[in-house]
Amino acid sequence: MPRPKSKDDLLAAAKENYEKLMKMIDELSEKELSTPFDFSGEASKKEAHWSRDKNVRDVLIHLYEWHQLLLKFPKNNMGVTDKKSAIAFLPSEYSWKTYGAMNQAFWSRHQTTSLEEAKKLFAKSHADVMKMIEGYSNEELFTPKHFAWTGNAALGDYCVSASSSHYDWAMKKIKAHKKNCAK
Repeated sequence: MPRPKSKDDLLAAAKENYEKLMKMIDELSEKELSTPFDFSGEASKKEAHWSRDKNVRDVLIHLYEWHQLLLKFPKNNMGVTDKKSAIAFLPSEYSWKTYGAMNQAFWSRHQTTSLEEAKKLFAKSHADVMKMIEGYSNEELFTPKHFAWTGNAALGDYCVSASSSHYDWAMKKIKAHKKNCAK
């Protein structure tokens, strides 16, 4: 599926990938749900997230926390008309070079969260993201620099990254786990 470039495409892609992800999770066997993720023997899987996430809960919590970032971004910047006054997408203690540490903090924060609670949190945050997207026009979402606080990007770029594209990432990870479980 190509990267969404309009509000309608974004809403459709986010809905479709959300449904595919949840169906994939619902169809996991007990063995697949109870076996910890382990990609250590796969040379192509060296990014930090391959060793960070140990189960479906961790993946869902990661998506949930990124939804929270996306939902706070416009709220934090209500009324901001210049880039200098903008509150960044990432919390102030992180940058795009150090966001791996933020992801690790998200992971640590939720080690006592159950899979069922993670599913509920994710379902609610997905619905909240969809509602947020609905509240913007196509122009507001996909015109770069429409809002001073998005910098050179469009708000829709953030929305795509935190929804449809991120759901695709999650499905790839779960598929790889399923493949490992079948060995």
